[in-house]
Amino acid sequence: MKKSIITTLSLMATILIIGSCGGGGSTSEKSTNETEQPETTQTPSEQPEAKPESKADPSTYDPKRGEGKFNESNVKLGALDAAMADKGKAIAATKCNSCHKQTDEKLVGPGWKGVTHRKTPHWIMNFITNPDPMISKDPELQAQLEICLVRMPNQNLNDEEARNILEYMRQNDEVK
Repeated sequence: MKKSIITTLSLMATILIIGSCGGGGSTSEKSTNETEQPETTQTPSEQPEAKPESKADPSTYDPKRGEGKFNESNVKLGALDAAMADKGKAIAATKCNSCHKQTDEKLVGPGWKGVTHRKTPHWIMNFITNPDPMISKDPELQAQLEICLVRMPNQNLNDEEARNILEYMRQNDEVK
């Protein structure tokens, strides 16, 4: 009985992950759009320089900060904000809990228990809002991927939603 419940829950979680990772638009639309050339009125000297490719270059990756716009200067924590944690709990219920438990048990992804003690707040915020580049560069995330076998999909959370989830994680880790 227990085994069939676990199997059913695992199947449902897999379906949710696959559904949440679905593409937006058909391939025929994409190929049509890819062949169109963007119109520009800029001369070549006025066009912005292309940014250097930063794919999977581990030498540019800071494992304490992660990759993204958050750092020590723009993620400041104080005492636990219960209202933010409640909002984070509601967001997690719809976007995160199909893959993550609040314990240290793995569901599809790793459990959240203790994450705020293991990772810096800005690393967590960067990962919540920018998972793909971090999975490609962070050795711990790559090792986690080997265990979980599923990349965390980008949930397209805005900064406020991510901050609320961080506060919920702090509450889950019994931060006062």
